[in-house]
Amino acid sequence: MRVLVVEDEATLANAIAEWLREDAHAVDLAYDGEAALERAAVNRYDVILLDRDLPVVHGDEVCRELVQAGSAARVLMLTAAADIGDRVDGLCLGADDYLTKPFAFPELAARVLALGRRSRPAAPPVLRRAGITLDPARREVFRDGRYIPLARKEFAVLAELLGADGGTLSAEHLLEKVWDEHADPFTAAVRLTVLKLRRKLGDPPVVETVRGVGYRIP
Repeated sequence: MRVLVVEDEATLANAIAEWLREDAHAVDLAYDGEAALERAAVNRYDVILLDRDLPVVHGDEVCRELVQAGSAARVLMLTAAADIGDRVDGLCLGADDYLTKPFAFPELAARVLALGRRSRPAAPPVLRRAGITLDPARREVFRDGRYIPLARKEFAVLAELLGADGGTLSAEHLLEKVWDEHADPFTAAVRLTVLKLRRKLGDPPVVETVRGVGYRIP
């Protein structure tokens, strides 16, 4: 999934980003509210982790503007305020979930995964197709019962293809969802990752190239 982490404490923001990247998410960072709104205007995020007490533009205002703009991203609001009134205020602004600091990284990751499923058409928690089973929570892939170790980008590309339920995804779509905002749109990263994925999944090949369109698992 594509995730935006908005947190003015750089050490915490970077730690969250690295944890989520280990789960094969593409993660962008913003350290203030203005930067968050700029990134949300040009990128399509599945989930936005939004610190409430932000400089330049307050987190409440960021959340309000995202809702008014019709953003499809699910918002997980982070705050040090544990009072129930603060939680209610955040949810009333349009946040989809609320997590108080300090928090456990595994819980944060689980909430991101749950919100990501809600940002798209309903999909089962475990993806299955063409003899392949992918469990996002456990980060495990099997083909016909055989465990397939995958790198983070390979895992994320496979998750996108399985989630498309037989549909064709363009290289641009995969680049946007699996890589972060620093990815070169003219890179061969998608093609090379698909090649490695095919090799690891073995025969018979399951990832098809639809010439001039993209990739699919029929």
